[in-house]
Amino acid sequence: MQIQDRFMSQQWKARFKGYVQVTKPGIIFGNLISVAGGFLLAAKGDVNLVLMLASLVGLSLVVASGCAINNCIDRDIDAKMQRTCKRVTVTGEIAVGNVLAFGLALGVLGFSILALFTNALALLFAVIGYIVYVGVYSLYMKRNSVYGTLVGSFSGAVPPVVGYCSVTGQMDMGAAILLLMFSLWQMPHSYAIAIFRFNDYAAANIPVLPVAEGMTKAKLHIVLYIAVFALVSALLPLAGYTGIAFMAVTCATSLWWLAMALKGYRHGVDMQRWARQVFGFSIITITALSVTMALDFQVVSQAPLLTLVK
Repeated sequence: MQIQDRFMSQQWKARFKGYVQVTKPGIIFGNLISVAGGFLLAAKGDVNLVLMLASLVGLSLVVASGCAINNCIDRDIDAKMQRTCKRVTVTGEIAVGNVLAFGLALGVLGFSILALFTNALALLFAVIGYIVYVGVYSLYMKRNSVYGTLVGSFSGAVPPVVGYCSVTGQMDMGAAILLLMFSLWQMPHSYAIAIFRFNDYAAANIPVLPVAEGMTKAKLHIVLYIAVFALVSALLPLAGYTGIAFMAVTCATSLWWLAMALKGYRHGVDMQRWARQVFGFSIITITALSVTMALDFQVVSQAPLLTLVK
């Protein structure tokens, strides 16, 4: 009896671990940081803890839902990629229907929390980001177009805007800068992944830029996107939303990231190692900026670009 109980316990642990894995916890954690950054930037020290917790939990559940459903959609191409071939939706450890139902339940719960505690604009951005990621990117663009990364970058930029709009209830210049800034960041971050995972993407016939149009063009786009990202991120302090500390951090991290990207043009460079370095520093950059903008906020009055009543 004890052996049977132990076996059942191990099965439940494995099943629980599988359900956690389909939500992609690493992506959820990264989005938590950006949501908190956007929220605290907008709150300017006057933090409503209930609203902040609802924004963080609600958006995290929405992201988890999108990731779980993405696992269901991508199971055929995941089977061809070394990095993803052991996902539970590929191995059949958990039935696809169960993962789909789990993902939908997370989505309903997440959107309900956002609808109850935040406002119409924050909810709208969450819905649009979800539709773009699950419907437009996962179902079509990822498989069929080199512009899939560009489309997906929008959904990746939504979390800090949801956090920001949860506080303000309006789409002002600060929210617009965050949306553009995080969208631009996604591009070199994603292209770097596509370079050091080149063989996986090629095996699955996914038309990411390095596979579809070559490494030379991918390197150029990485450099250009980082340069534009550096300029856009500087708009937050220039527009008065953040102070000198944010300006110092964004200049230091962005320029270092750009210098790192330019090393890709060195003769005999190890492309795999270089791409991993660019990817790794992209995480450091966006984390540093999210934390700094949460702490170095400034009081600024801006006319709204869009306002929705809850």
